[in-house]
Amino acid sequence: MHKIRLLLLTLLMLTIPVASFAQFIVSVGIAPPALPVYEQPMVPAAGYLWTPGYWAYGDQGYFWVPGTWVMAPEVGLLWTPGYWGWGGDAYAWNGGYWGPHVGFYGGVNYGFGYGGVGYEGGYWNNGAFNYNRSVNNISNTNITNIYNKTVINNTTVNNVSYNGGTGGISARPTAEEETAAHERHAPPTATQTEHIKAASTNHELLASVNQGKPPIAATSKPGEFTGKGVVPAKEAGAPYKAAENKPADNKAAESKAAESKATENKAAENKAAESKATENQAAENKAAESKATENKAAENKAATQRAAQPVPRPPAESKPSKPSAAPPASAAHAQPAPRPQTAPKPEARPETAPRPATAAHAQPAPRPQTAPKPEARPETAPRPATAAHAQPAPRPQTAPKPEARPATVAHAAPAPQPAKEAPKPEERPRQ
Repeated sequence: MHKIRLLLLTLLMLTIPVASFAQFIVSVGIAPPALPVYEQPMVPAAGYLWTPGYWAYGDQGYFWVPGTWVMAPEVGLLWTPGYWGWGGDAYAWNGGYWGPHVGFYGGVNYGFGYGGVGYEGGYWNNGAFNYNRSVNNISNTNITNIYNKTVINNTTVNNVSYNGGTGGISARPTAEEETAAHERHAPPTATQTEHIKAASTNHELLASVNQGKPPIAATSKPGEFTGKGVVPAKEAGAPYKAAENKPADNKAAESKAAESKATENKAAENKAAESKATENQAAENKAAESKATENKAAENKAATQRAAQPVPRPPAESKPSKPSAAPPASAAHAQPAPRPQTAPKPEARPETAPRPATAAHAQPAPRPQTAPKPEARPETAPRPATAAHAQPAPRPQTAPKPEARPATVAHAAPAPQPAKEAPKPEERPRQ
């Protein structure tokens, strides 16, 4: 916490816009110690302006920033010191700045021309700074722009280092100081910033170590903490009291801890929500994959069963038999049409029954036909059947005896009519 505040102090002094240097930079729950009593070191050369020392706040508490002589960044600019001011619940540091006029610095009497209002240590004239001998140590220095003006210090509040709060200074900005606060400002120079940084790392400058009486109260140049230009404090401005309570620090620490806890809880909740969402998504994906696998297995099983079942053949159609002669049947396997029968000679061998034809589908055997009377019509050749597969032609039939029964056909085919009686040799028909 202390390191953060010190870092903010340094960074903000470098990066804050020029017009904002009167704003708060850091706040502390306890008041700074009283200003120590010390002598001003001799001015090193013409053009240097005095910047008074003050108590700053770091990671180990208050530490003293020695007063020092600094070259102005521009001709005509004056230094307005920073100050601690009570803000209702803490003391806030208002950073110093460079400007054409000296603004409000809390009414704090820093000495050496900074008596609480304005600056009595000198002024700019035609590009040169004129020094007031009564408040500046310019002896043994080759400076010609010197004048002497008596400055009366109010010793009753000489060592109080803050404005407002318990025991603080009750001063308020004047009209001139309000106007100066809105003028063009310049931030502390780089040498001033390095000077503050060096003081923050010096253990002897801690108020808890030096008890309000720093061994380096002021220096002749920024950052030079050794040598003849170093001036120690004569005494502390008031009895030093160690800080017992740090309500602002504690409050800030509690707020920080609460914020960290809230952030951790929020992060944990977000992580838990993400994990839950991931698990739900994984479960849904797994369920979908299982369902798809089951459906696929069921489809494969059904397809296998369908493929294993035999394809049923259509039932064979049977035609009813007629009392009369059977009409020619349309067979799946057609038989060739029989050749017309030729009457055998008297001396021919007895008639041999023709071989049965093989049919694809069985037909009921036709009833035996009765031999026609002698006056029957001449034999009519049967209609040829359409054959799917060729059959060998049957041998010519010989005329059966009158008592012979007609042959029984195993398969459906028109039965040949019995041949007439063999004609006489002279009545043999032409073939």
